[in-house]
Amino acid sequence: MQQTHALVGDVGGTNARLALCDLASGAITHSRTFSAADHPSLEAVIRLYLDESSQAVRQACIAIACPVQGDWVAMTNHCWEFSIEEMRQNLGLEKLFVINDFTAVSMAIPVLGEADRIQIGGDQPQPGKPIAIYGAGTGLGVAHLLQAGGEWISLPGEGGHVDFSSNSEEEDAVLQVMRGELGHVSAERFLSGPGLVNLYRGLVKSDGREPEALEPKDITERALADSCLDCRRTLSLFCVLMGRFGGNLALNMGTFGGVYIAGGIVPRFQDFFLGSGFRVAFEDKGRFKSYLHGIPVFLITHEGPGLLGAGAYLRQAMGYRLS
Repeated sequence: MQQTHALVGDVGGTNARLALCDLASGAITHSRTFSAADHPSLEAVIRLYLDESSQAVRQACIAIACPVQGDWVAMTNHCWEFSIEEMRQNLGLEKLFVINDFTAVSMAIPVLGEADRIQIGGDQPQPGKPIAIYGAGTGLGVAHLLQAGGEWISLPGEGGHVDFSSNSEEEDAVLQVMRGELGHVSAERFLSGPGLVNLYRGLVKSDGREPEALEPKDITERALADSCLDCRRTLSLFCVLMGRFGGNLALNMGTFGGVYIAGGIVPRFQDFFLGSGFRVAFEDKGRFKSYLHGIPVFLITHEGPGLLGAGAYLRQAMGYRLS
């Protein structure tokens, strides 16, 4: 019997999303979200989903929020760990791919529709040129994407952990405060959910005041309501730092194919972000401002790029052409 669908998943420290991918079209359907804390293992979640689904599958691709190196996978922000091959056998699958979550997000780029993204400056993306993808959520994910020989190749890494580089007196002051608290300060220490809190603390403490005990959602809500100057400064600086970091990625690989922003944070204040100093900061590279001026940036608005990209990764591995 010919298989028409495959299982795809997007697994984070809080939730595991599973769905079916139409192998012919790449369409994602029957998506369900499971709380990771409510289940003993990823295998148990997959079994539950498949038992409730009437669709038989023999292939699967799971995107997961941790480095994937070899057969053994241990999640960074959750207790789940497993052998890929053992889980494949236990679930009776012919193929089981487990990939990094930002590998999946990058593989979604070739199959995004125009309605799935918003352009923020720059010209049209140039075919065949490198693409960068980054996004702030629980952490800061980074990947690059290349097209070669008719196939798309994702280059995963841990770019969110590069050293944070300041470029103004305000950023210098925040960095000095957080270096005193954390020691090494990576880009992720500011460009993430917890990073919003670090930025807020750094701004307030550098002014010689004591910060409140705020959560990331408190900062964004107060900033958007314009009810707290410190929170608004924090969110504005976050957008600027997102621009600086994106510009660095563009310089690294000449990403004239575009720079894409994913992750769970920015869509929560999309209008604020679009009106912020992001694009100015993206191009603020001194003598190379003109180099960056034409590079387009896109904000991904698709609700499930991880699932979409897991499906694209699997389909390409099975011989389907993505574009």
